[in-house]
Amino acid sequence: MRLDKFLKVSRLIKRRTLAKEVCDQGRITINGQVAKAGSAVKAGDELVVRFGQKLVTVRIDAVREIVRKEEAGTMYTIVSETPVSESR
Repeated sequence: MRLDKFLKVSRLIKRRTLAKEVCDQGRITINGQVAKAGSAVKAGDELVVRFGQKLVTVRIDAVREIVRKEEAGTMYTIVSETPVSESR
C-alpha cells in the first residue's frame, strides 16, 4: 500500500492530500529511509513522522484497504513520542 494512503486509512493524518504534502517535505522515514508518498509500506515497517515539534515513531501492525473508524488504531502501535529540540 502507498504511504500516503496508509496514513489516511489509519487516520494518523486526516486527509490524503495532507499526507502527500508531509511526505514531499521529507518529514517521514520508513525504516530509517526518507519516504515519498508513493513508497510501499507493509506490516512490520517502522515509520518516524515529524508533527510540528515532536517525532512520533510508529510500528505498522496491519495493512488493510478499508477500515472502520473504530478499528483504525489497530493498524499501528505507537513506539515513542519525543520532542524535537531546535538547534538554533
